[in-house]
Amino acid sequence: MENAYSLVFGATGGIGKEFCKALAKRGENLFISGRRQNKIELLKEELLSINPNIKILSKEVNLEDEISRKECYDYLTEKGVKVCGLYFVAGIDTRKAFTKYTEEKICLQSRVNFESAVSITNFVLSRRAEKLDILVVSSACGLTPMPYFSLYSATKSALVYFFKGLKGELKGQKVKITLLCPGSVPTREDIVEDIKSQGIQGRLSKKTPDYVVKVALKSLKKNKTICIPGFYNKFTNFLTKITPYKLQASIIAKKFKNKEKDAF
Repeated sequence: MENAYSLVFGATGGIGKEFCKALAKRGENLFISGRRQNKIELLKEELLSINPNIKILSKEVNLEDEISRKECYDYLTEKGVKVCGLYFVAGIDTRKAFTKYTEEKICLQSRVNFESAVSITNFVLSRRAEKLDILVVSSACGLTPMPYFSLYSATKSALVYFFKGLKGELKGQKVKITLLCPGSVPTREDIVEDIKSQGIQGRLSKKTPDYVVKVALKSLKKNKTICIPGFYNKFTNFLTKITPYKLQASIIAKKFKNKEKDAF
């Protein structure tokens, strides 16, 4: 379809950028969005250098703001875009005791991580091409409740439950849905330092953005519901299923109690 595009939200981050590059190499037209226009423009130039034959649309979008999201939907509708792919990579990874959250932080993380993904998906389904691929970045943290990461893990878990349910609703409608649940991915300087501080666990869990994207796209092609890149991360997820949660919570709390992270 001539006017079919893959939409990437959170395109300028480490994982989002790798998805854009992989899709550009495949020759897919792209709509890219992020929080800063200058980063969007730089990414657009990089993608066109990879494949000058693709079409690229772009727009700065504040995902927590429903007005900004609607402006994005109106823009895509006016361009006559049909959506063949949705790659939702955006997320706020604040980690600290919940009692230290402000109302603003609660709303920001909840709206970006979950509400915006649901809203965008609703729009995409109304503008879908004959076939549609949906790839949503959840997290290994969304597979078990995590003290001191409680809101983040809850929003990522909500993505898993929502898209699993949606996949059941859309069965037989030529829609593939995969939830990507990576462990540690070194994308920003603060994340790199955080991985280092976790010692051997951080090193074993760590997978590069390009590796994560490669595995995710293979899983999406096969329409796998959950994608967990890396043997160690798969093994850790298996352990959470057989370990009493009281023990899990104690281990997680000890690990993260004094490792606050508030990048936004």
